[in-house]
Amino acid sequence: MPTLVIHAPHSEVKQNQKQSFNQTVATGRGDGYAIWQSLFQQLSPGDNVVVICKVHQKQAIGQIKELVPTVSTGSGMQRYDVIMENLASVPYTHGDTRLNRNGVTVL
Repeated sequence: MPTLVIHAPHSEVKQNQKQSFNQTVATGRGDGYAIWQSLFQQLSPGDNVVVICKVHQKQAIGQIKELVPTVSTGSGMQRYDVIMENLASVPYTHGDTRLNRNGVTVL
């Protein structure tokens, strides 16, 4: 079963009015993640999702409820709101996980 890993970067909260890690976990919603088609095709509702904040070394694990298409990036890549359920904070273990430039990976 694939696992979607998304980064809720602390630096983006004030700079670009993005949600913090805590807000993302509390609402169960990660807004506007640009996900490559090749990664999107690997994912289904019920697959695991991990939300991380590398700056504060926080992590939560849950399941994907839905990937809702929103707008496209300037280069045409589709953005998705990641709707999650059953999120629970767990010890930080993804310090070495390599994310793409959009703060996303599938393991």
